[in-house]
Amino acid sequence: MLIRFSAYILALVLTACGTDSQVPSKFDPEMRSPSAGSTEGMVLIPAGTLSMGGDNRQADPNEFPKHPVQIDSFWMDATEVTNRQFQAFVEATGYITVAERPIDWETMKATLPPGTPKPPDSLLQPGALVFQSTDQPVSLDDVSQWWRWTIGANWRHPEGPGSTIEDKMDHPVVQIAWEDAEAYARWVGKRLPTEAEWEWAARGGLEDMVYPWGNDPANEGEPKANFWQGVFPYQNSTKDGYFLTAPVKSFPPNGYGLYDMAGNVWEWCSDWFDFDFYKRSASSQSNTAGPAQPYNPYAPYQKEKVLRGGSFLCNDDYCSGYRNARRMGSSPDTGLNHTGFRCAKNVR
Repeated sequence: MLIRFSAYILALVLTACGTDSQVPSKFDPEMRSPSAGSTEGMVLIPAGTLSMGGDNRQADPNEFPKHPVQIDSFWMDATEVTNRQFQAFVEATGYITVAERPIDWETMKATLPPGTPKPPDSLLQPGALVFQSTDQPVSLDDVSQWWRWTIGANWRHPEGPGSTIEDKMDHPVVQIAWEDAEAYARWVGKRLPTEAEWEWAARGGLEDMVYPWGNDPANEGEPKANFWQGVFPYQNSTKDGYFLTAPVKSFPPNGYGLYDMAGNVWEWCSDWFDFDFYKRSASSQSNTAGPAQPYNPYAPYQKEKVLRGGSFLCNDDYCSGYRNARRMGSSPDTGLNHTGFRCAKNVR
């Protein structure tokens, strides 16, 4: 989990947190894709009552209590947004992602514990976090063992300079901050899903099941999703065929026809992340857009947005992020090479 760091490592691991938030003048936030308004490539998700929250003993405290949420019908992308789709957005608008922008330390330090030392100027350059497997087993409490601040890493170069997306145009775009995802969604005439909508869609019509495919353990039988198989972050057997991201639609869809609702990349939701939100709102809700304010006791100086779905790095020993109910939070201006998104759209 992205919550246990030394103060110094935290300053680095927040990637572009605190970057200059002004996008280039060429980018017009009112611009729209020629296909804006289209539901092509989307799935109509039916209305219903979601029993929202944890389903098994792996569930974290912030997944309880389970509670009912009334969901209206909505449209949702069948797949995560791909490099091809995001590239079309950038070429049309001139948008520059957070990971590509200059870093402002004065803004960044406001999100860190008081007294956090300033990293060397040589490190305060545009970049992002990149996963690096270890050469031996390590404590899972120290994420700095497998995340590396990499100058020059961004959506075009997800593993840093020298890496490319040329042969990954149908893979999900990564190194995407929340504000990058929200900008893309506006351009295509869509929005980010709420956390409740995301969980309802992930369950695919199955009630109280642990995974989008049901209750069969993730590691048993044929590969069901793209996640870490082996000893994290040391050994990965790649039984599913992929060490990093997989092309979208590489695994069977869930009951609603949605792909990669488990694994591949974490997906941004529109909601603020409130660790105790379920406890504060356990009564029936209707189409909740989440809490008005963020709250994470493990990162009290940082405002966070919700991430859902897990990634190619998740396994049962580490985060079991591919569970339907699993919740995570991260700052809106943070991207990593296992973070992407998909969009939603109102029916009317």
